[in-house]
Amino acid sequence: MSPSTASNAQAPADQILIAFAQLNPVVGDVAGNVRRVREARALAGEQGADLVVFTELFLSGYPPEDLVLKPAFQAACRQAVEELALETADGGPALLLGAPWVEDGKLYNAALLLDAGRVAGSRFKVDLPNYGVFDERRVFSAGPMPGPMAFRGVRLGVPVCEDIWSPDVIECLMETGAEILLIPNGSPYRRGVHDERLNVAVARVVESGLPLAYVNQVGGQDELVFDGGSFVLNADRSLAVQLPNFQERLRLTRWERWADGWRCEEGTRAPLLAGDEADYAACVLGLRDYVEKNGFPGVVLGLSGGIDSALVAAMAVDALGPARVHCVMLPYRYTSDESLSDAAAVAQALGVRYDILPIAQGVEALEQVLAPLFEGRARDVSEENLQSRVRGTLLMALSNKFGAMVVTTGNKSEMATGYATLYGDMNGGFNPLKDLYKTQVFRLSALRNRWKPAGSLGPDGAVIPENIITKPPTAELRENQTDQDSLPPYEVLDAILERLVERELPVTDIVAEGFEPALVARVERLLNLAEYKRRQAAPGVKATTRQFGRERRYPITNRFREGA
Repeated sequence: MSPSTASNAQAPADQILIAFAQLNPVVGDVAGNVRRVREARALAGEQGADLVVFTELFLSGYPPEDLVLKPAFQAACRQAVEELALETADGGPALLLGAPWVEDGKLYNAALLLDAGRVAGSRFKVDLPNYGVFDERRVFSAGPMPGPMAFRGVRLGVPVCEDIWSPDVIECLMETGAEILLIPNGSPYRRGVHDERLNVAVARVVESGLPLAYVNQVGGQDELVFDGGSFVLNADRSLAVQLPNFQERLRLTRWERWADGWRCEEGTRAPLLAGDEADYAACVLGLRDYVEKNGFPGVVLGLSGGIDSALVAAMAVDALGPARVHCVMLPYRYTSDESLSDAAAVAQALGVRYDILPIAQGVEALEQVLAPLFEGRARDVSEENLQSRVRGTLLMALSNKFGAMVVTTGNKSEMATGYATLYGDMNGGFNPLKDLYKTQVFRLSALRNRWKPAGSLGPDGAVIPENIITKPPTAELRENQTDQDSLPPYEVLDAILERLVERELPVTDIVAEGFEPALVARVERLLNLAEYKRRQAAPGVKATTRQFGRERRYPITNRFREGA
């Protein structure tokens, strides 16, 4: 606040300094999140901030899911809020803090204004999302339509995240005298989502005539990645400030009152990652935070010489550094010399530990045990799957012995069609490729050879040999096998899957676009049959509009088929 108004609390402010905290909380780590609040407040105070704005449910971490229903957790959050509120009596910045809050027996997703040693105001999220990855109606009560909160001569409108996706809450705030809109968010990444957010924010600015600050969380939480990308729009829809995505930032902004209202002084407008670059950065951040927040010392993965494991190895090194990544080649009689040399080249380029554990002895021992029951039957997928399961068992043994988490490497095309082995290559604690189709895997591999996101710990330059990107994909479970022995070309398969999964198009509509009817019917059948495998798959980063898991909840027992 300017010196001319500091001595008169009733006078309207002509200037205010607001810091936006685009930070990475940890769900359930109330003490750690409080520490982050204190650090951010101290730094913002050194810069002269009047107010520090945090993201949605920052104190608890977002999304807390059913943890927030636990009375002890609610009590821990409330105690932390009260302690932080008392600390604001020191004359430093006030806090606008997201936290779960119980009032009159109801649990709310709250934005709390902490100032002058007390909880000076509270606003509760009105529009609780209950679609896609969101299930907030399960745990929270919807708040009443809000009015603005008075803060040192300024009337702040504080809608929470989903509250801006329809005009009602903003209209109420405008009509009750709000002057600036400050929006704490926990908006997860999916491809193209920043443009959607910006379009919604512009619409609310146009309707209300008010400037708007959109403050979004950054970091990984289980399958979700929050990409940050916070921004400020002035009332004329001009972009005043843009924070980067996939990086933490504490950014001070200066606001001044003019005859036509408040305006944010123009500041840094960081370029944003988009498209394949954003997908890659999301996978790296999601893997890093899953490993770090769950306390693993590192990761171990099977490096087959194929493109999926090569890309995962690159992502793991970018996330954690080469010293925390252990790659293991697990060859059998069908493993080609080409695969052996390609895997070794990836490991050398990334600078990781690389071991070779031949699996013939284990596979043959299992075949010998099963021989009396298999006698008289031709070799088939049963024996092929033994190879994958021996590999999975060995990787899990390394994980148990040394503590590193197994990273699995299946892509969305494989998960969609069931082209994966339960308790074999599906073994693992996390899968950064889970929501990337095979065609995206090819693109991201080529991308990584010429670029890596800021903050990556891996080497510059090409790390995936060109031969891996160009050779026909194969699981090498039998002689001269390729993926296309069992699946259509990935360009065709992924186009059909995108229509079935992301867009839920009827089979007849897909056929009308020119796809072969029998092929569409086959892919739809494979998609339905593989549901039981997907239920048992490792969690992985969400990158598309319909991730398998919490966004696509189909029954396992399901006889409905569209056919062609």
